[in-house]
Amino acid sequence: MSVDVPVVALLGVVAGALAGAAVPGVTHRLAVAAATAYRTGCRRCDEPLPRGLPGWLRHRCAHCGRRLGPPVGVAVLLGAVALGGLAAARPDDPGLPALLAVTAVGLVLGAVDLDCLRLPDPLVGAAGVLAVVGLTGAALLTGVPDRLVTAFVGAVGSALFYLVLALSPGSRLGFGDVKLGTVLGLPLGWSGPPVLLLGLVLPVVLNGLVVLALLAAGRVRRHTVLPLGPALLTGAWLAALVG
Repeated sequence: MSVDVPVVALLGVVAGALAGAAVPGVTHRLAVAAATAYRTGCRRCDEPLPRGLPGWLRHRCAHCGRRLGPPVGVAVLLGAVALGGLAAARPDDPGLPALLAVTAVGLVLGAVDLDCLRLPDPLVGAAGVLAVVGLTGAALLTGVPDRLVTAFVGAVGSALFYLVLALSPGSRLGFGDVKLGTVLGLPLGWSGPPVLLLGLVLPVVLNGLVVLALLAAGRVRRHTVLPLGPALLTGAWLAALVG
């Protein structure tokens, strides 16, 4: 069955823009310290946010007018590029819906990690469930069970790789990063060993370049703790895009 690439790409852009629009509000709610309840009011004036979905999607406080979470325009643009790029690069991949779903959750994960150096387990778990369910459905519907096997092998390989890094002396890698790396191993493994390998190497390279640039600019010191989640997500996205 032929695939209309421009239509698939456009749908990806629209889906990404919608997902990006939700990032500021959700990030504001979830970017809290460990063992702390999720935020229910504005972090600046403490005014309670609306209950239900409207409160989670709001990106400005109705009381003080201050922005909640990252700029909505930036989030929308990143979402459109991230999901639209994948849709354009892999329009005929049966696992594309799963990859898009994981990428959408990854937008929030990256924003939360940048805000408070945390990768909330519920979000990482949601990405994992979406990946498992989506890729399993794709494998069953298209008759490619071998790709599902490689997906789980990729998850195990990623878990071992990041666990070794986390346990290495002087490592700044947290176990939240290990969990996220394990989840990202599913779509990377689905895409094949070369993509999996690239998805493991790129985050390390990207993070190293960012650290060097920040050190050169005097923005951080040698022992400053930096979030690794954005590098993990970006590296996996680039690997899937190329693959």
